[in-house]
Amino acid sequence: MKATGVIRRIDDLGRVVIPKEIRKNLRIKEGDNLEIFVQNEEVILKKYSMMNKINDLAQELTDAIYTFMKHSIFITDTDSIIAGSGPLKKDYIGKNISDYITDSIKRRDRMIENHFKELQITDGNIVNCSYVMSTILASGEAVGMILIISEDEKLSDTEMQMASIVSSFMTKYLEQ
Repeated sequence: MKATGVIRRIDDLGRVVIPKEIRKNLRIKEGDNLEIFVQNEEVILKKYSMMNKINDLAQELTDAIYTFMKHSIFITDTDSIIAGSGPLKKDYIGKNISDYITDSIKRRDRMIENHFKELQITDGNIVNCSYVMSTILASGEAVGMILIISEDEKLSDTEMQMASIVSSFMTKYLEQ
């Protein structure tokens, strides 16, 4: 555990303010859910992601789709790439998604870019590609994104339909 040197007082309602610089570094935004853990005499706050409970399923799903489509495919939560398959996998798994992808999730985008265009997938990593995006919803909330990416072929409605099927499957699975 890393000490920050920051000390905060608990107010009369039991609240404590997390400093802005810590929220920024950990990508904690207004309205985000935090999970509370107690370990020995420590209180641990962790950003909650509904998608964390399905990491293994998400990875198996991307592996299965990649064997069929042969395009890189990623599943994200609202902060990072949680699963992926294809040639770009090693460069992106576990990394924070870019502001563009985060904004696309917030807008609940479902789109195809079938012309080659620069896409910033994670902070600092840009790829020239054709891509498909489909937002994953759970209980009416945008919780992640399906991305299918090709650096050498223009994607079509087939990939868009696949992304929609995967996001619908993830939605149904998360809502069970």
